Amino acid sequence: MKRMAHIFCTGSFRQFRLAACAILLLASGAAEAALKVVTTTPDLAALVAEVGGDHVDVMTMSRPDQDPHYVDPKPSLVVDLARADLLVFNGLELEIGWLPPLQVNCRNAAVQKGGTGYFDASRYVKVMEAGREANRAMGDIHPGGNPHYLYDPREGAKVAVALGNKLAELIPAQRAFLLQNADKVAGSLREIAKREADRFRGLSKDQRRVVTYHRSLVYVIDWLGLERPLNVEARPGVAPTPGHVARVLSTMRSQKIKTIVQERHYPTKTSNTLARMVKAQVVVFPGGASFADKKELYSQRIQRTVEALYDSLSR
Repeated sequence: MKRMAHIFCTGSFRQFRLAACAILLLASGAAEAALKVVTTTPDLAALVAEVGGDHVDVMTMSRPDQDPHYVDPKPSLVVDLARADLLVFNGLELEIGWLPPLQVNCRNAAVQKGGTGYFDASRYVKVMEAGREANRAMGDIHPGGNPHYLYDPREGAKVAVALGNKLAELIPAQRAFLLQNADKVAGSLREIAKREADRFRGLSKDQRRVVTYHRSLVYVIDWLGLERPLNVEARPGVAPTPGHVARVLSTMRSQKIKTIVQERHYPTKTSNTLARMVKAQVVVFPGGASFADKKELYSQRIQRTVEALYDSLSR
């Protein structure tokens, strides 16, 4: 009888130990679960992933071939936002037409303004074209400033540091790694920015002259010391008139401009026509990193973009 009691007690203790180990493993897994981050653009997703590493689980609400001003607020995005620990968005009214309804409908307090998971990346950059007069007749103008700052790695570096601080706040156990990694990413971006600015300065003044389709590339022009006499669009977001296209053509001929730069989500017909008429080249920028399918890093996207531009200008 004593032997049977001993066997029973031993078996019960073994089961107890197994259950305790299972609980500890579950607790450990919960503690180490990656922070769920939702971003509005692929560049922000790539930057969060580069800074956060294995400690973040990132998804983006838009594609690099999609105009970030006009994203379809699908129900699936509401679900993604409802489950998010952190929302990282561009700001400066880039997402004003589609993000607010998603925030309201997701019913997640963390991603509302003032919440613990609310991160407006534009707060940490040097904004260009702020305070411009804006009305409907002027086209797609952002009175708070031009929102396309992530085309400039100098501004991306500032966002990387700010993201490191925010992630460290939300994942305190990984604070040291996150802050150190953010500084590392920012340092790499500053190096890219300086190296490429020096390389572009080696081009002649005529070579550094470009035409852009939309007024979204002002940060690139400032960073690389380029000159842009005019845009293919006379007013941002408004299709160019024949008269304006004729002025662009005349300017390209008189100033010997051989490169037109535009983003993938804008129509290329007019740019291609102009390029044929003056034997120029159209350089099409991606609207962001190929993050969702290729896990391309923000720094890799910047390098890929700038290489295509330099190749065209240096012909």
